[in-house]
Formats: sequence, structure tokens, C-alpha cells
Amino acid sequence: MAHFPLPTLPACPPLRPLALACAVLAGGCTVYQVAPAPQPVRVAAPPPVYAPPPAYEEPVVSVYVEPPVMQPAPVYVAWAPPPMLVEAPPPPPYMDAVWVGGYWVWQGNWVWATGHWMAPPRPQYHWVQPYYEHRNEGVVFVTGHWSPPGVAFVPPPFSLTLTLAVPLAGVRPGPRPIGPPGVFVPPPPGSRRGLIVPAPLGTAPAVVTGAAPVVNVGMRVQIYDGEPRPGGGRDEGRLSIVAPANATASGRAYEGSAPAQPHLAAAQPPQVRVPAPRP
Repeated sequence: MAHFPLPTLPACPPLRPLALACAVLAGGCTVYQVAPAPQPVRVAAPPPVYAPPPAYEEPVVSVYVEPPVMQPAPVYVAWAPPPMLVEAPPPPPYMDAVWVGGYWVWQGNWVWATGHWMAPPRPQYHWVQPYYEHRNEGVVFVTGHWSPPGVAFVPPPFSLTLTLAVPLAGVRPGPRPIGPPGVFVPPPPGSRRGLIVPAPLGTAPAVVTGAAPVVNVGMRVQIYDGEPRPGGGRDEGRLSIVAPANATASGRAYEGSAPAQPHLAAAQPPQVRVPAPRP
């Protein structure tokens, strides 16, 4: 039997990576690619949305108050006045008109003394803002009044013995004042009940009308210390209002200013509109 020599095949050059991959696929092998590890997805938290507090448990009573013409005796109340209400003043009816109110006054319960323009009862008498002081977990209150010329307001001394005022029958007490001791004004409209805002003596309560509502302690009113005016001096007709982020309802720090004049302060656009009812 004859034997024939087999043909000699030429030597194959080294397979390139692409050819090698094709060869592997042709041979029925499967190549897997390792997927990268999943990365955490960071989603920014939406800004907190402020929901106004529920309506007061008791309807707000609004009354006209005839202010006394001298400093009255203080009243000691067991709970704090509610947040301020919105009451924009109309234009003054005459040259010497003074904006009186609105503010919370004690009449067996905290009721709203509606704001109105009026003339001083006697020549050169000046208006004294209502006085609120957090003292021994209660509120020392002196209602707004007229004062003779040259007579300054005197805060009730600590040596004065005060007894808690008796509320009207059926009145449900509110929360005790929440905040540091000392002079204060009620918080801005829409704030949590019971909170107080420390303020300089003689501050009109309406200065906080345009401020951010607060849900925790921290807002305070201070003497304005802004930039010097071009003509010299500083703007002494305004007060600064500041609050940290953890105190405001929006969760953002607040820094603003307000007119010291009561009628201009009351005319500020509110951030939360809680209108005062008509008396």
C-alpha cells in the first residue's frame, strides 16, 4: 500500500486579541463582563413646606379698647399671648393722628385690641406700647396707654408681689411662655402658640408682622445696627429681626428689619396672612 506524505501547513502567526476572541466564540465559549458595583444615588431632600398651624381652639375676640391716660397696674397672666394677627392700618385721617393697636390685651382672656387712629387725649401726651415680660413662667402685662410729657414708662419691679389673674369662666388656658425671661413681643403671624420673641423695651408688637413664622425658640428683635447712612449716623427708625434655621417654620435662617413706627410696622406684607377679625 502506497504512502503519501501529508502536506505541510505553514506556521500560523500569533492570533491577535480580536481573532482570539472570535475563535473562542466559534468554539462555543461564553465570555462574561463583570458589571461595575452600583453607585449610591443621592437625592436632595425637598425643602420643608410650612403648613400653618390649626385654627385657635377658641375663636379670636376683637374689641375696641379705650386706652388709659396714665400707666395702669400690671396684670400677671399664666399663659402667653397668641401670635400676632394681620391688621394693615388705613391712611391717617388727620395730621396728628396716632396709630393705636392692634395688640393682645388681657380681659379675662387674651383678646385682640383692634388698631385704630386717634388723637392724643391731651396736648403733648405720647403713646406707650403694651408691655409684655416673661417672668417666673408667667407674663407680666401692662396695657398700652397714654403718658404725660416727660413721664417715662417704668417696668414693674421684681419686688412687686403679683398674683395670677383669674380668667373668665369657660376660658381654656393656653401654653405658658416658651423662651428666655425678659421683655418680649408675641411671635409673627402663623407661629406656634406659646413662643415669645425677646425685644427691646418699648417695641411695638407689630414689628414682627412681616417676619417669618417660627416653630421653635430663637427669634429675637434687636436695635438696628445697619450700614451708616450717607448723611451720617445710622437708621434708628428700624429694628432688626433674626432667627436661626432651627427656629423658623421654613427651616431657613431669617434676617430682616422692620420699621419701629407702629403704623409702618403693621403695614408690612405678612408671610402668613392671619387677619384680625372685626370687633
